Amino acid sequence: MISNTLPKISIITPSFNQVEFLEATIKSILNQEYPNLEYIIIDGGSTDGSVEIIKKYAEYLHFWCSEPDGGHYNAVNKGFENSTGEIMAWLNSDDMYYPWTLHTVGSIMSQFPQVEWLTSLYPGVWDRDGFCIKMQPISGYSRESFLEGSHLPGVSNSPSLSCIQQESSFWRSSLWRKAGNQIVNSFSLAGDFDLWTRFYLYADLFGVVSPLGGFRKHETQRSRNNPDRYIEEAKLSLNEMREKLNWSPNQMRKLSWRFRLYKIPAIANNQFFINSLGFQGQKVSKLSLNPKWMIDEYRFSYT
Repeated sequence: MISNTLPKISIITPSFNQVEFLEATIKSILNQEYPNLEYIIIDGGSTDGSVEIIKKYAEYLHFWCSEPDGGHYNAVNKGFENSTGEIMAWLNSDDMYYPWTLHTVGSIMSQFPQVEWLTSLYPGVWDRDGFCIKMQPISGYSRESFLEGSHLPGVSNSPSLSCIQQESSFWRSSLWRKAGNQIVNSFSLAGDFDLWTRFYLYADLFGVVSPLGGFRKHETQRSRNNPDRYIEEAKLSLNEMREKLNWSPNQMRKLSWRFRLYKIPAIANNQFFINSLGFQGQKVSKLSLNPKWMIDEYRFSYT
């Protein structure tokens, strides 16, 4: 049985006064009945009834606490310090997974040891009430496209491939240790983006053709209310990565951006254009009658 070989997945949920959404987040994880789950909740000393909800599910948790902490990323780090799983991720207390997420991730990463880092090619968005209101197809992921700045949010001077969605991302504990064993607390909002820059120093990101997680949009989110701060922090982290790798942009690609050639279908869909100015991606997919996953290397570009 595949369930006997699935790796242990450690999920951390940091939370502070999110009673309105917390139980839905917890259920989206526990209701999957993943056989090798290690679930940890780190609460920052909530006073809104969140602790009562956590206690309701305490028997299913590997560890939980409710006490003042140093903020969001401090809570995530604290959770990971108490984790032992081979696969790691965190899910904020207002976001949710899909019912198949953990089994999908576990089966892929047990089949492919070379997959150190995985995310979805179909990141989702939930509304305040928990309805899925959007799935945005992503062409692909690569270190080169990341270095080009194509996964920065809200950047208008170059085409975007969309952000790497934290709610859909999973990685091996071995990669976490290589990348510094922590989320850097010096970034108040873009700690996830900074983690991606450090992961990319050691491993390629694989995209799976399946939705994995969704970001819930509502009016009290920190990143939504401070988008400029997030972008500023992300750019700082990206520039540090570029300096470490002594990176310089592809001038032909830069020229194609300047004249918006990727917007012209006859050029954008041309195989020569894709091969010469596109990016190399790795995609995990599955045929309906095949019990095993497949990895395809492919070229992708902007659409």
